[in-house]
Amino acid sequence: MMTNRCTWANASAEEKKYHDEEWGVPIHNDCLLFEALTLEGAQAGLSWRTILNKREGYRLAFDYFDVHTVSQYSEAKKQALMQNPAIVRNKLKVDATVINAKRVIAMQAAHGSFDAYIWSFVVNKPVQKKRQQLSNVPVTSMESDEMNRSLKKNGFKFTGSTTCYAFMQAVGMVNDHVISCFRHPKCKKL
Repeated sequence: MMTNRCTWANASAEEKKYHDEEWGVPIHNDCLLFEALTLEGAQAGLSWRTILNKREGYRLAFDYFDVHTVSQYSEAKKQALMQNPAIVRNKLKVDATVINAKRVIAMQAAHGSFDAYIWSFVVNKPVQKKRQQLSNVPVTSMESDEMNRSLKKNGFKFTGSTTCYAFMQAVGMVNDHVISCFRHPKCKKL
């Protein structure tokens, strides 16, 4: 029996698993939200498959995205990361991860949690879309534009509106599974 899913997910076994189990599922854990924001930023200029294949390497390299640990990384630690083939070795992206960890801590102090801050862009409720086909899915939205402006204003790096929209899709802030996908109704109920 064939399962209908978003066509992008059929590109590899890793993408299929990610789509079927994670993509579009609401996340409210600050550590996991920081991880998702970092990975979406790391994807800039690359394929999601590349980042997905390096995800475990990222988790190990960045101390499982503990913001307090990452925020304290020294120049020596960042230089060591630049030698680590398990991640994308881009100095700007490594620096952005450390800066963003500090900014997440600031948002936690200002809003009680990073979750409270980030989910406010969708008024704390997933946006339910009814896309007929993948070509109907945009790469940005008014919400991702607003999120990006706020993140930039608050000192975050590597966030752009497209990155923010991909982040929103990944962490379940928007349900962009096409309506023929078996995950659309499941994510709608979450």
